[in-house]
Order: sequence, then C-alpha cells, then structure tokens
Amino acid sequence: MAARIEQLVTSGEFSLDGGTWQVDNNVWIVGDDSEAVVIDAAHDAAAIHAALGGRRLLAVVSTHAHNDHVDAAPALAALNDGAPVLLHPSDQVLWRQTHPDREPDAPLSDGQRLSVAGTVLTVLHTPGHSPGAVSLYAPELGTVFTGDTLFAGGPGATGRSFSDFPTIVASIRERLLTLPPETVVRTGHGDSTTIGAEAPHLEEWITRGH
Repeated sequence: MAARIEQLVTSGEFSLDGGTWQVDNNVWIVGDDSEAVVIDAAHDAAAIHAALGGRRLLAVVSTHAHNDHVDAAPALAALNDGAPVLLHPSDQVLWRQTHPDREPDAPLSDGQRLSVAGTVLTVLHTPGHSPGAVSLYAPELGTVFTGDTLFAGGPGATGRSFSDFPTIVASIRERLLTLPPETVVRTGHGDSTTIGAEAPHLEEWITRGH
C-alpha cells in the first residue's frame, strides 16, 4: 500500500520572547498501515499516538523547534518505543527553551532523504522563521510540508527572536517556489495551498515586508 497523508489538528500554547498565544497546529502523519512518521508533534502526544493506531513510528520529524511544534515530541517518542526525534541542529537554541534536559536524537540536514512506506521525504533547509527550519518534499505524493516557512498567503512570521525576513524570502524563492506549481503546500497552521498559488505574490510580500 502506498504512503498516505493524514492531518491531525491539536491545540495549545505558543510561547516566545515573553509572550504566549493560543494556537492550533497541523500534525502530519505520513505512512501506510504498518509504519509512519509524524511531522511536528504538537501539544498532545496521546492524541497523536492514538491517530497512529498501533503503527510503527519510524521518526518524529520537527520542521523547527518553536515550542508549539516540539512540545509533545519526547512524550510521543516515549510512547512509541523510543522513536527518534529529528531536528536541524541550528534550532538547538530554541529546542532547549522547551526541553532543556532532553536532546533531539539525530540531526536533519539539507538534502537528507527519509523513507517511509516506500516514499521518500527530502529535507530542504529553509531558514528564516527560525535558523534550523526545514521543509520536507515528497514528489511522489505531490506535496511539500513547509512548517511555518510558507503559508497560504505568504511567509511565516519573522518578527521574533532568531528569525529574519530576507532569509525566509530567500528560502521560499530558492527552495520552495522552484518546485512544480501543482505541489500541495501542507503548512504548520491553517489551510493548505499550492506552490502555483503562492508564487505570483513573492514581490508583494517583499514590498510589504510581510
């Protein structure tokens, strides 16, 4: 059976720079009936574990280390035979704000290939929202998981610590908008979009300093 994509929405708090906000997060499960990976273990390890339904969890893949994307990662790993938690090392400074006593298990690197259910997810380093932000491109599924780098309507936020607007624009221009226009963009929050729907608006984003 080919890999399929499942979406779970969890709710909790995002905290950074002394502020806290209530947020809904997209948790993505990619796999088949026997194995899966989880992209961004947000808020509710028990709910994510239940959605896995007994499948073998190969990895918990973190698109970046803001607390709302990794707060449930260690607990989810523990519920699944110690599945490895993967994170780009440039986001260690953010990870430690949430999990000071537990390191990620292995690094993510640009160009790395993760396999699940016969499908390959290629890691694209797309910094800007955070230094170690990554996207995961699955051409066989016609999709890219962008975390908080690219949303329906523009780039992710860059107004807080460890973020940079010119960097996120460069990441989107060079790493994401070069993908086929029909590629579905599955985001960390909110609705999905496509590369083709977002590409025409790049110059508007730059002008607005989004």
